Amino acid sequence: MPMLADPSTKYLPYLDVPFPEGYVRRWPNERTRAAPIWLSTDLRDGNQALVNPMSNATKLELFRLLVKIGFKQIEVAYPASGDTEFQFVRDLIENNEVPEDVALQIITPARSDLITKSIASLAGVKHGIIHLYNAVSPVFREVVFRNTKEQTIDLTINAVKVVKKLTEEETARSGARFTLNYCLETFSQTEPEFAVELGNRVLAEWGKATPEDKVYFNLAATVESAPSNQYADLVEYFNNNINQRDSVLLSIHPHNDRGTGVAATELGLLAGGKRVEGCLLGNGERTGNVDLITLALNLYSQGVSPGLDFSNLPEIVQVVCRCNESAVPVRYPYAGTLVFSAFAGTHQDAIKKGLDAQAARWEKVDRTGEGKKYWAMPYIPIDPKDLGYGYENLIRVSSQSGKAGSAYVIKQTLQFDLPRRMQVSFYGIVQSECEKTSKEMTTSLITNAFKQQYGLSSKPLGRLHLQSYNLIPLSPSSEPSSLVSDEADGPPTTPEHVGDLVRFEGQISVDGRTRTITGDGRGAQLALLDALRSDLELEVDVGESVQQNLPGENPKMATYLEVVLPGTSPSKSGAGGVWGVGVSRDSTTSLCRAIISGVNGLVGDKRLPRAKMVFTPRRDQSAQRSESWLREVKLRTGHAVVRTPEQERSEFISVAPPL
Repeated sequence: MPMLADPSTKYLPYLDVPFPEGYVRRWPNERTRAAPIWLSTDLRDGNQALVNPMSNATKLELFRLLVKIGFKQIEVAYPASGDTEFQFVRDLIENNEVPEDVALQIITPARSDLITKSIASLAGVKHGIIHLYNAVSPVFREVVFRNTKEQTIDLTINAVKVVKKLTEEETARSGARFTLNYCLETFSQTEPEFAVELGNRVLAEWGKATPEDKVYFNLAATVESAPSNQYADLVEYFNNNINQRDSVLLSIHPHNDRGTGVAATELGLLAGGKRVEGCLLGNGERTGNVDLITLALNLYSQGVSPGLDFSNLPEIVQVVCRCNESAVPVRYPYAGTLVFSAFAGTHQDAIKKGLDAQAARWEKVDRTGEGKKYWAMPYIPIDPKDLGYGYENLIRVSSQSGKAGSAYVIKQTLQFDLPRRMQVSFYGIVQSECEKTSKEMTTSLITNAFKQQYGLSSKPLGRLHLQSYNLIPLSPSSEPSSLVSDEADGPPTTPEHVGDLVRFEGQISVDGRTRTITGDGRGAQLALLDALRSDLELEVDVGESVQQNLPGENPKMATYLEVVLPGTSPSKSGAGGVWGVGVSRDSTTSLCRAIISGVNGLVGDKRLPRAKMVFTPRRDQSAQRSESWLREVKLRTGHAVVRTPEQERSEFISVAPPL
């Protein structure tokens, strides 16, 4: 059957709450400044909604987790429903599983026989809460129970009498303390005036509520059937009209049929509620009870301590899901695996900038002692580390990401803070790989791609690899530098005067074969570029160049350098640019490595010239000519051996005066 064109012919809108004329609601102007009392009903309301209800052993594991988290009130069973539930309550009490400051709540319908068995399960308890309930809305009164309002009141009052009598007897026998928690089931669908009338009758029948020993009224949105603001109106109306207000505590129990259970709870607290009943991760009938984790962390994100400890949220989620045989959607608030992850480029850019700015702010607080380390981060309302997560999952890189995502990963893993234009260039490499595989680029894939692209290895990863070099000053005022190996960083090699004329002599691996290149220039950069031009016919210019001090026990310098072909200009955005990266304890070595790294990105499959043949003249030995000439003569049977033309030429070179 298709949806109705006019649903008003089938569905009725929610009713107005009968506030006096001119009444001004208070809840819109309120603000929650303290945590409510938390009641976990995972072991009862949550358990009854499972396809496979928990065994008592599983319930015990979950009970211990709830205690560890910090719940002081836990609804543990429906004892009258069967021996298994009854025995679970007994086991908790008899095995001393219940801490002194934790109250056990059990639920019972408003029937005397079921009440009797339920209270019997709490024998010897330190503090027991009796959750007495019956449905009171018109549809339940008229259809399910076929009761009038008066009959509903009588049924309720008789049940309260039984609870009062039996709890007083148990108190006299064991000293147990009991609290009445009367639930107006289907409260959100009940006439507000009748709900107040019924509540006042219960309060009068109980007869012993005091500010120190309050009666709880559970205002249940058993089925969420109206907007959250209407639920807040109902709570405020009840709050205004219930008697002995200082001896009453309003307990909020929303379900999530409209998907607004959390909002209804938060507004219900503003309207007068002081207690919340729900489940971890929102387990429960239909769409579930309200999620206590979300509520608690919403408070926490506003600077209000919830009184519950979710410091290891991943482990808590794992235990709850295993006990309930359930799973959490990846985008579920706080608990989902992707809720602190950004894939979109604009989000990643904002998060990266936010982390950098916040690190600077927090460093200033540590340095000056002024101000506070407030969390202020784009897109991330709460620090994942407070919940047991790290930052490694904040930014995830896919084909939809931008430059900031890859740059963030590189900074987090390798500590390289790439220049903006280099970020654009490197992301082009990442995006290309991502589009080939149609999959996410993991941290490992991104870092490997970075190392491969820029040759960050002691072993050759490109066609060119700088093994060692020497800078020889050609200016009279400069001192020679020491030889530096690319495999092991040596002492600083930067000449005292950067602009002095120097000669670069380097051992470089070219397509796997070592050769020497030399070049002259003012400073190491120009000298190396001259060597590449004269010996390898590789003519390049250097564009943007940035150096960064890398933190660590053995600080190093990273150089990020853009190389371009002569006569070309790098793009303003950085897209398509070719960059190199060099790392060393010495800034000059870092620079030279960056140049070679960048040239590797440009050289492609270009054919490089063979090494030049170099002839080295012999040392002048003319002074010893008279004594050495015999060494050049070989005698055989009394005859001299005639010299070859090559021998004569070698001799000529050795005695020739320098030009």
